[in-house]
Amino acid sequence: MSKRGYISRYMSIIKKLESKSYSTFEEIQVYIEREFERNDDNSTGFSKRTFQRDIREIGSLFQVEIKYSKAEKGYFINTEESEMSNFQQIMESFDIFNSLNYAKGATPYIYLENRKPKGTENLYGIIHALKNNYLVRFTYHKYWEDIVTERELRPLGLKEFKNRWYLLASEADENQTKSCALDRISNLEISSVQFKRQNNVNIEEYFRNCFGIISPNGEAPQEILLSFTPFQGKYIKSLPLHESQKIVLETESELQISLKLCLTLDLEMELLSFGDNVKVLSPESLKLKLLEKYQNAINQY
Repeated sequence: MSKRGYISRYMSIIKKLESKSYSTFEEIQVYIEREFERNDDNSTGFSKRTFQRDIREIGSLFQVEIKYSKAEKGYFINTEESEMSNFQQIMESFDIFNSLNYAKGATPYIYLENRKPKGTENLYGIIHALKNNYLVRFTYHKYWEDIVTERELRPLGLKEFKNRWYLLASEADENQTKSCALDRISNLEISSVQFKRQNNVNIEEYFRNCFGIISPNGEAPQEILLSFTPFQGKYIKSLPLHESQKIVLETESELQISLKLCLTLDLEMELLSFGDNVKVLSPESLKLKLLEKYQNAINQY
C-alpha cells in the first residue's frame, strides 16, 4: 500500500470514531473494508493487528489518541478539543487532495478558483523558527504602500484568517505585536540568533476579542448588537462570526445577535459585506463609522 493509502486508512478510522464513539473493532473493520472498495483499493483485509498498529501511528503522526472502553465495549477518541480542531484542518486538506486526485479526468464538472499562492511555502520555516525562538528576516511588501522593506522580527505565532496565513511578530526593541501576511513575504531567512520569549505574551488571548487579524492595541472590547434579515440570519447561525456570538432574538422578521469584540477595520469591512442584510443596533460609534462608509460609497456615484 502507498503512503497515501496508509494515511487515507488512518483518516477513515478517525472519521468512523467521530461519527460513532465506542465503535467495536468489527464495526470499524466493516467500515474500512467498504472504504477500500469505494476507493478501488486492492488491499487485502483489515486485521486487528493492523488496527492496533494504526492506532499507534495515528497517535504518533496526528496526536490523536484512540482508546478502548471496557465499560462501553468500544473504541473512542480521547483527545482534547483544541488538538482535534487542529487535526480537523489536516483532515479537510487531505480530503480535498484525495478528492481532486480521484477527480482526474472529471475536469468538466469541477471548477476551481484561479488564485495566487498564499505564501504557504514559508510555513515550515516559520514554524521551525517559532519552535526554536529564532529571529526571522525577510522582504515585505505592503499592499497599501508601494515600497518594499527588509524586516527582522521575533516570531510569536501564526494566525489564519479568510484563507490567508499571517505571521504575528514583534520588533526586537518593541512589545507591540505586528501581523505580516505570508503571501507578501519573500526571501525568508531563519536566523541562528535566538531570542528570549516573554512568558506574558499569549497570542490566543491577545486576539480573543478581535475579528480578523488587526490587533486591538490596548482597545477594550465592546458589546455589539446586530440585526440580520431572516435569510442572512440562517448563514450567520450556521457559520458564526465569532466565538462570542449569542442569539438575542429570533423571529420571522429578523435575527438579532450579540458579539463582544474590539471595533477594528476588519470587523467594519465584514459588516459592510452584508449590505442591507444587516443593521447595527449598537454601539453608536460603530453605527456612525458604517454610515460614513456607506455615504462615501454613495458619493462615488
